[in-house]
Amino acid sequence: MTEKTKPVTGIDDGLTDYGDRDFSRYLRRSFAQSMGYSRALLDKPVVGIAYTGSDFNNCHRHFPELLAAVKRGVLAAGALPLEFPTISLGEVFLTPTSLKYRNLMAMDTEEMIRAQPMDAAVLMGGCDKTVPAQLMGAVSADRPAIALIAGPMMTGRHRGERLGACTDCRRFWARYRSGDIDAEEISDIEGKLAVTAGTCAVMGTASTMACLTEALGFCLPGTAAIPAVHADRLRAAEATGAAAVQLIGSKLTPSQLITAKSLENALRVLLALGGSTNAMIHLTAIAGRAGVKISLDQLNALSDTTPVLVNLKPVGNGYMEDFCSAGGMGALMRELKPLLHLDCMTVTGQTLGERLAGEASAYVDRTIIAERGKPLEPEGGLVALFGNLAPKGAILKRSAADARLFEHEGRAVVFSSLADLAARIDDPALDVEPHDILLLQNAGPHAPACMPEAGYLPIPKKLAQKGVKDMIRISDARMSGTAFGTIVLHVTPDAASGGPLGLVQNGDRIRLSVKQRRIELLVDEAELKQRGAATPQPAPPSERGYAKLFAEQITGADEGCDFRFLMQK
Repeated sequence: MTEKTKPVTGIDDGLTDYGDRDFSRYLRRSFAQSMGYSRALLDKPVVGIAYTGSDFNNCHRHFPELLAAVKRGVLAAGALPLEFPTISLGEVFLTPTSLKYRNLMAMDTEEMIRAQPMDAAVLMGGCDKTVPAQLMGAVSADRPAIALIAGPMMTGRHRGERLGACTDCRRFWARYRSGDIDAEEISDIEGKLAVTAGTCAVMGTASTMACLTEALGFCLPGTAAIPAVHADRLRAAEATGAAAVQLIGSKLTPSQLITAKSLENALRVLLALGGSTNAMIHLTAIAGRAGVKISLDQLNALSDTTPVLVNLKPVGNGYMEDFCSAGGMGALMRELKPLLHLDCMTVTGQTLGERLAGEASAYVDRTIIAERGKPLEPEGGLVALFGNLAPKGAILKRSAADARLFEHEGRAVVFSSLADLAARIDDPALDVEPHDILLLQNAGPHAPACMPEAGYLPIPKKLAQKGVKDMIRISDARMSGTAFGTIVLHVTPDAASGGPLGLVQNGDRIRLSVKQRRIELLVDEAELKQRGAATPQPAPPSERGYAKLFAEQITGADEGCDFRFLMQK
């Protein structure tokens, strides 16, 4: 191959436009040498590393060490590693909610991969919205890329009991609200819930998305569940860097990995994990970037034939470190093998079937990962509901709910906003009984709150003190993947966009039927039309900048809450 026909790679690719390509190359190399790189290194292909370490992201506290391991792997495999920062979304450090900024991070990731000279990319992410944002951006940029997951925290201890953020933090907080434990003990527990770097120690959103990334073939086999502080996590980082080099020049780009078949595999895995409800929004958004549609009807069809196999909190008893040592994603997918599309490609160049065939004799701890013939639950962990209250659907995590409430009719106790909820939920005068249904409005993607994890409505204090542990709760909000309870979420259309959820009034009757997949508001259609006509239209957004863009472009939960102009047509 002559010099003229040789593909342009490394730092010579994508030159800045000064009107003279030779000058652009000369200037770029001059500035690159100012950073101390030798000419020999500057002649090598480049692996860009999307780096999301941040003092506002505790989950990524160990990223400096992981970054060094990635660079080690890239250099050993013969390429030049160049890190670049992107937005980092620390779940508990953002207001009003991290979901508002997921699309911003996706845009940042996409544009920096596209704009900078790199032949392949390593995506370092972990905390809830970082991984979906990176996958969304990578699919849109469609340059060879591989994910490196942060890994989960290790558990702490409190009076002989294992603790892991954040299912246990919610459990103890509920006990504190009910008066079962005092302020001194809850303060002590606060310092024991999150004791290492890494993401939440249970099957919350971060762990769910890590597992789904492996199911999609987007990270190295067996790496989703390795604890953040384990030496194997560093070895995985080094191997990921080397794998990125192998992707250079490959046609195995994200659009080849994210397909209708691989997304169906991911849905199967989500159901078998009893994973986070948030994953439906993220998978739908990732699919939309690839021009693939995921529907809630599809979720229900798969849920009917996919058992829950993983015994982790909040559905079961174990933690992510247990899942890793029990066999991890390899063991789970081998159980699901007859239900999966085994011809899907993975980032290693193997098909999923080839990967699983090579692991056939691996160890499995059956107390954590059940056999498909002896499942923890016969049907999938999530189910979609439809009806006049949710014409475009809603989600229930039935594996984390009280089955005694699955067929229920009750009176609505309505909260018109998050502020209204905060003001009245613990009011001793609140008119509420255990069989009532708590309903929150105006917390969806089109509301100023931008769909926070507020769907885990607290049990009213007066009921919690009487021992009430669960009630049906309905909203257009999300809930943390670490949460539990009989909670109907993502009601679509949301109240702020004119959905029927906003028409519910105190005292209305609501019927839930998980068996029939229905959520119905038992109010005459004529009455609802009259209420709708009397409801004032929301004022157009007057904010500037990103908030204005969000308000104008955000889609509903059924379309992944992505920006309309970023979805593939």
